[in-house]
Amino acid sequence: MDNSWRLGPAIGLSAGQSQLLVSLLLLLTRVQPGTDVAAPEHISYVPQLSNDTLAGRLTLSTFTLEQPLGQFSSHNISDLDTIWLVVALSNATQSFTAPRTNQDIPAPANFSQRGYYLTLRANRVLYQTRGQLHVLRVGNDTHCQPTKIGCNHPLPGPGPYRVKFLVMNDEGPVAETKWSSDTRLQQAQALRAVPGPQSPGTVVIIAILSILLAVLLTVLLAVLIYTCCRSTSLSGPEEAGSVRRYTTHLAFSTPAEGAS
Repeated sequence: MDNSWRLGPAIGLSAGQSQLLVSLLLLLTRVQPGTDVAAPEHISYVPQLSNDTLAGRLTLSTFTLEQPLGQFSSHNISDLDTIWLVVALSNATQSFTAPRTNQDIPAPANFSQRGYYLTLRANRVLYQTRGQLHVLRVGNDTHCQPTKIGCNHPLPGPGPYRVKFLVMNDEGPVAETKWSSDTRLQQAQALRAVPGPQSPGTVVIIAILSILLAVLLTVLLAVLIYTCCRSTSLSGPEEAGSVRRYTTHLAFSTPAEGAS
């Protein structure tokens, strides 16, 4: 039942006036304090990280979200509206202000000053059914310029980060989801030397190995020198000269002719 028919007589208004009053009250509930712009519709959806078994779910500069399938079916959202992913530091979510125009959309280059930026531009058609791409990887584009609006630039640090989806049209924000929980990226582990002095056994082993290595190098060097010298002597110039041949003649006494 329309409550305007009860409200009107209670305050002395006619039916038409009471309907107008209710319409104004409904409009005021959607207007943000201090502005004349309607507040965006709140969608009770919390962005979630992808399944734990997915490879690359968390890296040093990226994290992976599940697609918000079927979350933007409200009649206030059209297929032409743009759906952004807001990436923010956890301590910057309270100061986040939805941009009113496309010119106000912060790029990743503004992240250090504002603590948030918008990326992964899409529309609700892409989020209606599951396609070939089942997840959204935040920070996955290493080639785009961080000054470009919508650039999915690698995240600059471990976080923690929080995200939410924001629907916008030419007149400003239309709808938004809830903020996600904190997400912390992986951190590089520095190599650390073993603290404290080395044991006497370790020192002895290192000394023996050093001596053996020195002996081995000496032997290899000696073999190399010997091989070079030997090859030089074998391939040297032949001694000039001639070889005389001597033929040994045996003297046989020839018997005299006519001897009997």
